[in-house]
Amino acid sequence: MTKLKGLLLTEGMHGMISQVEGLAKALNLEFIHEKIELNSFWKMIPPKLTPAKDFVFKNDISKKFNIVISCGRKSVVPSIFLKNKFGNKIMNIHIQDPKVSLNNFDFVVAPEHDGLEGINVLKSKGAIHYLTEAELLENTNYLKPQIKKKKVIVFIAGGPNKYYDFDDEIIENIFVQTKKNFINQGYQLIFIPSMRTPRRTVDKAQNFFDDDQIIISDIDKKAYLSALSLADHIIVTCDSTSMISEAAMTGRPIYVAQMPTIKKNIRFQKFFELFKSLDIIKNLEDKVEEWNYKKLNETHRISRYIEKQFKDYDFS
Repeated sequence: MTKLKGLLLTEGMHGMISQVEGLAKALNLEFIHEKIELNSFWKMIPPKLTPAKDFVFKNDISKKFNIVISCGRKSVVPSIFLKNKFGNKIMNIHIQDPKVSLNNFDFVVAPEHDGLEGINVLKSKGAIHYLTEAELLENTNYLKPQIKKKKVIVFIAGGPNKYYDFDDEIIENIFVQTKKNFINQGYQLIFIPSMRTPRRTVDKAQNFFDDDQIIISDIDKKAYLSALSLADHIIVTCDSTSMISEAAMTGRPIYVAQMPTIKKNIRFQKFFELFKSLDIIKNLEDKVEEWNYKKLNETHRISRYIEKQFKDYDFS
C-alpha cells in the first residue's frame, strides 16, 4: 500500500517539530515540513480575527498531501485554509489549543492538563513527541564508551521562558543538589542542553562539575537519545513539559528541578499534578528513590485512534 502523504506546518521551533513529526511517523506518513511565514500585517493579529485566506501567509503550498498536521499559532490559518479548499479529501489535525473554533479541524490533539473540551479533541497525558524506543536503543552506544560508573544520572536542561528566568543562582543551587544527591553517591552525570539552554548555563555546568562528568556543550540529538537510553535516573528542569514527556517514555525515575516562577503557571502545575498522580515524577529534593511506572507512549495511542478514522476520508 502506498504511504499517505503528510504536510507538517509549524513555526520551526524544535518543540513543535517534535510533536508534528512524532505524529507523522506514528501514522507512517511520507511527510514534508513547511515553516509557516505570515505576511507582515497578519503577524500581529490573533488567528480568531484572521481570515482563512492564502494572502495571510507567504508559503506557496502546492505539493500533494493527504493529511495536514499543524502546531503553533502561525499554522492555524493555513491549516483551516487548506481544509476549506480540499474538504474531505484531506484530514487536518492541529496539536495544542488553536484558540479558534475546534470545528475548523478534524482532530485537535491537546495535553490533558490544558482542559480543552470537544468531540474532536484527543487528549494526551503530557506532550506527544517524535522519540521511539527503537531510536533510543540504536543510539545507546554513542555515549556508552564514556561511562565509567555503574549508575548514570542524566540532567536535561531547558531554558528561560515567560514563566522561568533561569537565574544563575537558582541554576547553581540545582547543580549543588544534583552533586549531593547523585555524583557524591557514585553516579556519573550526563548533562544535555536544549535549544533554549543559555550558553552561560552550559558554561556553568562545565565549570561546576568535575572532569569525570559528561557535559554535552552543543545540541546533539544522538547524545540526547543515548543519554535517555543509558539513564538510571533523570533530572529535567521544570520549564519544559515536552522534555518531561519525552523522558517519561523510558520508564526511569524522573526528578523535576523546580524553580521560582515569574508569573502564575497554572498549566504547569496541572501537568505536574497529573504526572505525580501517574507516579512518573517527583520534585528534586534531598533524597534519591527507586520507583517504576508504565512507560508513556501517547503518540502511539493517539495515532492508532486516528488511523481508524482514515476510512471516512477520500484520500484518492
